[in-house]
Parts: sequence; structure tokens; C-alpha cells
Amino acid sequence: MRSPRFTAVLVIGLLAGCAQSPVAEPEQSAGTSAPSVDAAAVTVNAAEEATTIVSGLDAPWSMVRLASGSTLISERDTQLIKELTAAGDLREVGIVGEAAPDGEGGLLGLAMLDETQLYAYLTTAADNRIVRFELEGEAGSYALGASVDIITGLGKSRIHNGGRIAFGPDGMLYATVGDASDPESAQDLDSLNGKILRMQPDGSVPDDNPFDGSLVYSLGHRNPQGLAWDDEGQLWASEFGQNTWDELNIIRAGANYGWPLAEGESTDSSFEEPSYQWATDDASPSGLTFIDGTFFMAGLGGERLWEIHPGETTTATATFENAAGRIRDVIPGPDGTLWMLTNNTDGRGDPRDGDDRILQVELVPQP
Repeated sequence: MRSPRFTAVLVIGLLAGCAQSPVAEPEQSAGTSAPSVDAAAVTVNAAEEATTIVSGLDAPWSMVRLASGSTLISERDTQLIKELTAAGDLREVGIVGEAAPDGEGGLLGLAMLDETQLYAYLTTAADNRIVRFELEGEAGSYALGASVDIITGLGKSRIHNGGRIAFGPDGMLYATVGDASDPESAQDLDSLNGKILRMQPDGSVPDDNPFDGSLVYSLGHRNPQGLAWDDEGQLWASEFGQNTWDELNIIRAGANYGWPLAEGESTDSSFEEPSYQWATDDASPSGLTFIDGTFFMAGLGGERLWEIHPGETTTATATFENAAGRIRDVIPGPDGTLWMLTNNTDGRGDPRDGDDRILQVELVPQP
């Protein structure tokens, strides 16, 4: 491995190396189909250095880029949504006063609809919920309008709140909801915890959801925190395991992913098999994005970025190992780049000078 390199803007050398399950487990679960390998897939450019786009963030959790060139960032514990302008200025957009930070809960995932409606997943004193704000003003002067509840009453806890939200190619809003310290809820269709939810933008149940009258799209999840769609419109999700296996799953409508009866691969054919699994020390996955044939997955406890190439055999490569610390979110950056959001100031990390930050790295075609 190469040692990290730093310049005046904090440059971090890429540390690349293949990694897989430490025992003789198959990387691709038997019976789980996956897209064919994309010949035009991208990879992290190990010949270039990553640069800091912004620093001084406080326990950031999610980021979403707008067509205006600005990026919105949620901070879990300050309850603040911040704007990073195209010019590199950082300012406060507004405070989400309903958020009640506690442990892993607080102001979590963000998603945008039509560049004018900002959705946020947050932990309140009573529950987890999704709210919507009108995003008022223009780039450089955005402000939050009044909040509207989209869904309320999701079980909360100091841990396992889930929290990722994203609009799919079908125009529906998807949300990852953790088991909130109640593992049995993940197998209970009367509970929305331990699930991935699918809803209309107003929070109502789509007619074609797999369970009649229910927001539940898939069940048997422990604490999923990453959502991304591939080029074929297939949903994938990254998920924290407990003590043994973290997972990357192909999410199918109505499918059961096993928790708490299974963690990682299972001999029970009623459970979906993971497309890839990691030892929990190597990943603790959070944000997930798909760019030109490649998945990129943030690693918290593993303190690394995972580059994942789906195919008949899914492969995964680790970069930035121990170089940037905990990574909470990843999104496409401008001009063929990847943005990574570090998460070292959340009480579990080891903050570097200037943390937390957004890092940018160049992507190039896979050799």
C-alpha cells in the first residue's frame, strides 16, 4: 500500500487492494442473478490524488447535488442543512428543529424531487419520520419552507434507524428503515421497521406495491443505509450486519432478506442471498451509488471506500483504506468524479484536522 499524501488542500493517496470474505465463502451467492459486467465500467483513478472540496462539517450524514451546482448536506447532530455552493462557499440553509439527535438518530438522509422539494429522514423525540420542505430561493441563498409530514410513526432507537431516502427511476420514494433495536420487527409485516419502503411522493401506498395496502417493498433487514439503481433500473441496497456479515443485496419486490433469522448467506431458500458479503470489520456499509457500471459503497467501521463490479461473479476492491477515516456517503461528483463524505466527528471516529469533509476523486474507464 502507498502511504497517504497531503497537499495544502488535503490530498489523500489512494490505497487499493482486493478484499473479500476471509473464509472460503463464494463472493456471489448461489441462485442470485446479477447484471452482466459493463465493459464501460469505471474505476477510481489510482494515479491521481483526491482533494478536499469542503471541510469543517459536523457529523454530516447525507448529501445531494442540485442542477444549480449547489450541494445540500445534512448534519445529524446540529439539525442543520447546509449548502455548498458551486463557488465552494458553505452556508446554513435552515435548521430542522423536529430532529432530536440521540445516538445514531437525528437528521439523516436527504432526497430531492424536481429541484424544488427537499425530503429529509429524521429521528424526533417520538419516532423516525420523513418530512418534505419547499426549497425556497436560489443557489447561494436557499432556505427551507414549512415542513409537511410524509410518513410518521416509524420505530426509533439510539441505534438501527436506517435513514437513507432516494427517488427511484419509477418516480417513487424509497426509504431504508432499521429494526430500531427490535429484530423481530424485521419479519413482521404489520411493522414498517426492518424494511425498505416504497411510497408515492405524498407518502401514500403505490397500487403496485407487493403487499396490498402496505408501504413495505422488502423485509428482513437489520439496518440498511444505502440505496442505488443500476443501468437496468434494478434496486440494490447495502446493509449493516451484526457480528459476522455485512451485505450488498439486489432488492426485489416482496423479497425477504432473512434478518434476524439469517445474516449473510443462508441455507433457507425462502431468504434472498446477498450479491456480496463482507466481514463486519471490513465494511459497516452506509451510502451507495452507481456510476457507469460500477457501484461505490461507503465504509464506516471499515474506514474505506468499496468499488464493486456486479456480474456473474460480483467482485469488490477496497480503496482509501484507513486514509480518510469513516466514510458515510458517496455520490456522483462533477465532470466524471466521485464525492465521498467522511464521518469522523460523530463520536465513533478519530477526527483528522479539518474533519469532517467532502473528498473528490477522479474516475476513469476500467482497464
